[in-house]
Amino acid sequence: MTVQLNDYSKIYDIAVIGGGINGAGIANDAAGRGLSVFLCEKDDLASHTSSASSKLIHGGLRYLEHKEFRLVREALAEREVLLAKAPHIIKPMRFIMPHRPHLRPAWLIRAGLFFYDHLGKREKLLGSNLIYFKEDSPLKPAITRGFEYSDCTVDDARLVVLNALQAKEKGAKVVTRTRCVKAYRQQELWHLELQSGAESYQIRAKALVNAAGPWVEEIISENLQLKSPYQIRLIQGSHIVVPKLYDCHKAFIMQNEDRRIVFAIPYLEQYTLIGTTDQEYLDDPQKVEITDVEIDYLLTVTNSHFKKQLTRTDIISQFSGVRALCDDESDNPSAVTRDYTLALQVEDKTTPLLSVFGGKITTYRKLAESALEQLGPFFTDMGEEWTANEVLPGAENWTTLEDLVIKIQNQVAGVTEQLATRWANAYGSRVWGILHERKALEQLGQHFGHGLFESEVQYLCENEWANTAEDILWRRTKLGLAFDEKQVKNLESYLTGRRQKDDAA
Repeated sequence: MTVQLNDYSKIYDIAVIGGGINGAGIANDAAGRGLSVFLCEKDDLASHTSSASSKLIHGGLRYLEHKEFRLVREALAEREVLLAKAPHIIKPMRFIMPHRPHLRPAWLIRAGLFFYDHLGKREKLLGSNLIYFKEDSPLKPAITRGFEYSDCTVDDARLVVLNALQAKEKGAKVVTRTRCVKAYRQQELWHLELQSGAESYQIRAKALVNAAGPWVEEIISENLQLKSPYQIRLIQGSHIVVPKLYDCHKAFIMQNEDRRIVFAIPYLEQYTLIGTTDQEYLDDPQKVEITDVEIDYLLTVTNSHFKKQLTRTDIISQFSGVRALCDDESDNPSAVTRDYTLALQVEDKTTPLLSVFGGKITTYRKLAESALEQLGPFFTDMGEEWTANEVLPGAENWTTLEDLVIKIQNQVAGVTEQLATRWANAYGSRVWGILHERKALEQLGQHFGHGLFESEVQYLCENEWANTAEDILWRRTKLGLAFDEKQVKNLESYLTGRRQKDDAA
């Protein structure tokens, strides 16, 4: 069945292909400047690279070795900006680098950390220092000292969703599970042909932004029938999740013989997240999966540092993503630049096409500003930069996490501190859109398990584009590790019934 929808009557200023962090960030920035914006994502928001990260907002200490000073400076400054924009989903964390003299001398690490402390603006985060490990250290006895510094952790998928939500609230049209099958220039406008399930329709826009991540080059060559200005390198990064490896709330940055580093990061209170890898990927980005070689690599690096030894049986979960990096012809996948490149292609001084190559979560906001700067000459009435000083949804009227947890528990009888903390971390002040005036757990509707109630599911479906159990459990709430197969099926059954009611209406 083919259905012609009514969006063709409207001409958008900007159409964005891709609902990862770069696409959502650009759409949000543009909408906040008064431009009319359309964003389409072929799957769920953040369903690929943007939810397969190490969950860090960081300067990238190891990038200093590759002389990426501009990128590191920008990323270090962005830590403070993003921490203020979204304190509910972004948290400061201390990182410990055990010193292994045969890999990097102490003077080199000290020099790197000096630059790390001073390259970017740092007001909230503590500086670096030398530390000595005692007998109760989780590290092997041979590792006696190390270095400690600050970075931040982030709920990566929620960062994407909150940017999309803010864009929507500023007037953008955001659609998921909608594929752009073709786009072409005609009469000084872009014409996009879109497919959403059995429905197809067209929209028109003055400018097109290609933020399709691993598919950026494919969109240009196949969907637009144009020549890509750059080639991309697909670099696979994989992580494993194991039961909590140590008790402290600090992360470890582990050096390896191949000059790479691997993080061990506290994750969801009960687990440790270990990653990432760096290897060339040549297959379909939709099918990326962790390999045996990667699993062995992560286990080997971890076991060379910690007293507690891991085996494959300790792995609770794993995930992989593909980073689409601009090809700088480096022989080493770890050395390929993590900096972003924006390519602007124009025809007859109209219908600009801006394609995004590379980028990282930490610098998404600056990338968006750079994108709007390049598009600025085509929109002379566009507003000024605004994203540095306006908080993301949920950070409005923010005081402290502890204060919000207490307010939630005071209103809703029976809510545990653990549940209130999860809500506060995920939704911030938007939690009241879930709770409203409800006074007890029994008023939150059906309980699907592990503190997931019907009122939260409804909120996610109605406000955050959630559609399936996977959307809710793995990207919106991070409860996927807790749910068993029966509970997942029960939630999916509920969502199916909800969709059928919506279709009937």
